[in-house]
Formats: sequence, structure tokens, C-alpha cells
Amino acid sequence: MKISKINQRPTIAVVGLGYVGLPLAAAFSSADYKVIGFDINSNKINNYKKGIDVTNEVGNKLLKSANICFTNDEKELSSCDYVIIAVPTPIDKNNKPNLQPLCEASQIVGRNMKSGTVVVYESTVYPGATEEICIPVLENMSNLKCGRDFKVGYSPERINPGDQDHRLENITKVVSGQDDETQGIVANLYKKIIKAGVYLAPSIKVAETAKILENSQRNINIAFINEMAMVLNSMEIDTFEVLRAANTKWNFLNFLPGLVGGHCISVDPYYLLFKGEETGIYPKLLGTACEINNNMGMYFADMMVQQLISNGFAVKDAKILILGFTFKENVNDIRNTKVFDIASYLKKRGAQVIVCDPLANKDEVLEEYNINIVQLDDVHSVDAIIVAVAHDVYKQLSADWFKNKFKNGKGILFDTKAVIDKTSIENMGGVYYGL
Repeated sequence: MKISKINQRPTIAVVGLGYVGLPLAAAFSSADYKVIGFDINSNKINNYKKGIDVTNEVGNKLLKSANICFTNDEKELSSCDYVIIAVPTPIDKNNKPNLQPLCEASQIVGRNMKSGTVVVYESTVYPGATEEICIPVLENMSNLKCGRDFKVGYSPERINPGDQDHRLENITKVVSGQDDETQGIVANLYKKIIKAGVYLAPSIKVAETAKILENSQRNINIAFINEMAMVLNSMEIDTFEVLRAANTKWNFLNFLPGLVGGHCISVDPYYLLFKGEETGIYPKLLGTACEINNNMGMYFADMMVQQLISNGFAVKDAKILILGFTFKENVNDIRNTKVFDIASYLKKRGAQVIVCDPLANKDEVLEEYNINIVQLDDVHSVDAIIVAVAHDVYKQLSADWFKNKFKNGKGILFDTKAVIDKTSIENMGGVYYGL
């Protein structure tokens, strides 16, 4: 296929306007492209039109000034020279890849695609999915032939939600295409917005696998530290003190223990496990890492139960405050949060669980998890507090604040992230417990 020269101000559509798609749309809008931001979620589109960034990745001020045509009308895609698909690729209840959102997005693009379009996928998939699953959908819906009438590239997203240092523009972009010509087009496209430059992967499968490998590696490293934390806890050795000591060595990898949720590190490894099992080689180390991390919420909850019992509290009807519900610190993203596991386990044991998180959308939490998010000022006389997420706002809390929240001024603080000063809690008569 010979790609014809496009007009001076090409049109680019970003399909899927979440934590990945919205920053992309905003970046391209400042790079002399006519940008269409498409999402099937009408509420999200309406918020964006009002300049309300529900992801907090772009910010309301920049969003209001961005020249983006937000729409949920798929016909608007028919004029596009480029289409970038950045929709979620979750897993199902059996931890198998769920490609339905990706296939549906491909159907929408396919039935509104003109000849000469370049389609770029950013969604995380297992090796081969772009060419084996997505391209056939595009062809069937468009009645066009890939390679002759349109081209396809792949460039995995590397957004780290809430990270103010590693932003879209300063993270090297891995790019690939179905052939050299397409790869060059995709590379030139991203060079307009990526200051860190692009890396040319030799094939789409290499680019697909690189993304899964990145997050699988993090999953394994965190799982190792989580497992060590359980071992050290059984020996009454402070995990974070051990990590501080070990981190004085120049080549020590400073991973921290904790809950592994969200839509990347806790999900992407299952795409690799799925494909490996399909080929007859199951990645045992990765599978074990996923199992360890998935059980950490239950482990934390059980630790809380043990502390209640050993300190003379009845688990049934114990009033427990959980600080934080998002999947990681300083973000509003509640997808696949493992804090839910802590709350669920404690509720099953008869405890009265109260959850506070100033960043989480309380309506979304109630809808997805059936949990009420309450304001900190409305919480009093608790028996125990769990710091589950290390939001910056929690790091500023004093010993007196905890004392005022505890019933009779005394209670148990389980600090899973080691962000509260242990000595100050113990000096005011409280029980401090960590990893």
C-alpha cells in the first residue's frame, strides 16, 4: 500500500479517553494536529467538554485550553488520517485475557475507517494479538485490506498514573509497525510529542511482549519483597529497616512490600501466562508471583485480626478505620484495588469497617464495590486504624490525630506502608504494628 500525502493539518483520533488516551489527545492537540477524542462513555465525554479531568492526568486547566473535539459519535472517526486505540484490556474472573473492549473498539474504528488510515494500538495485549485478533476485525468491518488499504502499528502505553516525574513526553516510546514503512510513519507521529524519543522495535510482537515483560518484572520483584516481608514478620524483624540497610548497596533493587492492584502490574502478567500456557510452557515463577501478590490483602487483614486478639480486642464488632482505597498512592484510580480484600475479610469476621479516601470517587466506589467512603472528620472512637495506601495527606497526620480517633485515646495502628512515626504512636499509648 502506498500511503498518500495527507493534508497539512492531519486529523488524529484517540479512541478510549482514560488514563492513557486523554494525555495522548492533549499532547497531540498541541502538536498541530486536529484531534478527535472518542469514548463510548457519555458521562466522561460531557465532563471533558466542561473541562473536568476525571483522570487527573492532564488537569482541568490544560484540558480546558486543549483543542480537542470530544465525542461519542463514532461517525466522527470517518475523517481521520490516524487512529490510536487506547482502551482497557482487563482480565475476567478466571484471570484470562478479556479482549472484548479492544474488539469492540476495533469494530467501531473499522466500520468508520477510510482508505489510507493508519491505526495504532496502545492497549496491552499478549504477543500476536494485534495481528491475529485486531487486524481481522478491522478488515471485516471496513471491507478494506490491511497492507493494501490501511496500515497498522503498535506502540505500548507506558503511563504511570500519578507520577509527576515520568510523564508521557519524557518516557521513551517503543514503536512498531507491520512493515518498515508503517514503522517509520508511526515513529514520526510520536516524535512530535515524545521528547525522550522513540525506540524502533523490529516487530509488533516484540513491542507487545516488551510491555508485558516490563510489568511482569515489577510484579515478580514486588512479590519477592512481599514474601520476604511475611518471613521477616514471622521473625519479628522490621521489613522496612531491612530494606533501608540493604538499599545502601549500589545495585540493590529498592522494591517495597504492599498491595498490587490497578490495571497494569496486577493484570498484564496474566496475558503472558495465558500465551505461555497456550504454547505449552507455563511461566511458573510469574504464576507464583501473581498468587503471592493477590493474597496480600488477605494477609494484611489476618494480621489485623491477630493484633486485635493479642491486644484484648474482640474481632466481632471491632471498629476499624481503613485509610486509603485507591490502588496506589496519590491517584484516584480504584480499578482492581486490593484494599477491597482487606475490607471484605474484616467484615466477614464481624468487624465494623470504615473506609476513608479523599481521592477516590465515592460514587464509583459505592457502585463498583458497594462500600461507602466517609469523611475523616465523621469518624470517631475506633479500635484500630490501617494505613493501606500511602497518600501524601496521610503522611502529615500526627500522633495526636490518631489519639483523637482512637476510642479512649488508645488503639492499634497497622501501618502497612511505614509512613507514620512508630515512636510517636507508642509514646501516646497506642500500639504500632507494621511489616
